[in-house]
Amino acid sequence: MSNAAPPPRPAPVPWPDPARQAAFGRWLARVAPAHGLDAASLRIASADASFRRYLRIDAAGGATRIVMDAPPAHENCAPFVRVAGLMADAGLHVPRVLDWDEAQGFMLLTDLGTRTMMEAIDRERPEANIPLYLQAVDALLAWQQASRPGQLPPYDEALLRRELALFPDWYLARHRGVAVEGALRETLDRTFDLIVARNLAAPQVYVHRDFMPRNLMVSDPLGVLDFQDAVHGPVTYDIASLMRDAFLSWDEEFVLDITVRYWERARKLGLMDFEDWHSDFGGFWRAVEWMGLQRHLKVAGIFARLTLRDGKPRYLADAPRFIGYIRHTAGRYRELAPLLRLVDEVEGTQAAAGWAFGRM
Repeated sequence: MSNAAPPPRPAPVPWPDPARQAAFGRWLARVAPAHGLDAASLRIASADASFRRYLRIDAAGGATRIVMDAPPAHENCAPFVRVAGLMADAGLHVPRVLDWDEAQGFMLLTDLGTRTMMEAIDRERPEANIPLYLQAVDALLAWQQASRPGQLPPYDEALLRRELALFPDWYLARHRGVAVEGALRETLDRTFDLIVARNLAAPQVYVHRDFMPRNLMVSDPLGVLDFQDAVHGPVTYDIASLMRDAFLSWDEEFVLDITVRYWERARKLGLMDFEDWHSDFGGFWRAVEWMGLQRHLKVAGIFARLTLRDGKPRYLADAPRFIGYIRHTAGRYRELAPLLRLVDEVEGTQAAAGWAFGRM
């Protein structure tokens, strides 16, 4: 007979809204018997930058399930369900929806595990991560190959510009206290025109929109999460997102190594049949850099907004990584030299170059 103490029960899940807690209790009581769920095992799994959070719960036979808590006033779960279906049809390993209370915003999902690709990465030995990144490339290519027009919202000019506006609105004006007007405003407008034109010219495919190691789960095959914002847009976006990560930076050599491997496979699948991309990696790489620049400007703005509006300051700690990405790309292209000067002055990384703007 064992005298071992039973494992401790997890801490109760906090519910700031008693009415929502009561609604959740009713939903869980309904779904628990059908799925063999142990209600007392419910615990926090993770939260993200939105109003969604994820809970983990034990199920019969030693399995676990994930509960998505997404208040309908703030989150629309319909895109998650739709994209999950598209990804599953493309052969990707994604959570399966077992139950969905659309009116209340509660969802029961299969569990892809607890270990993200980010946690599995060896930051000291880039070459040791090649197999992991090639699994990510395989998933990305399967997703892109499945692309069909009209299935997802378009990553069009309006959306590209809304995202770019986050940089002046939140990073410059609210975080840095810079008055976005005059010469500075003109420089941003000209630069944004160039970025939008370059990126709209690229071939269009399914775009995950946050395809990075924190959203990929170590499993067989690699699992994919956080895909609800997927769109139909530039083929360059997700590989730029994967290799210029929000929370992890690699040397240029490793970034190029994986991107070349992606390009080699993509061109064999007909995804590089545009301009000279099929024969010239350099042409494709330039497009990836311009796409990455749009993302980096957007994310710098989002991280400032998460801190200043949503009270999540940990994100802004990674903003210097994105400023570094922006400076790196802007320093490589003559057309982007005005953007580099602007960023250098705002960040104090270079002596002032005569910009006529003031602090707010």
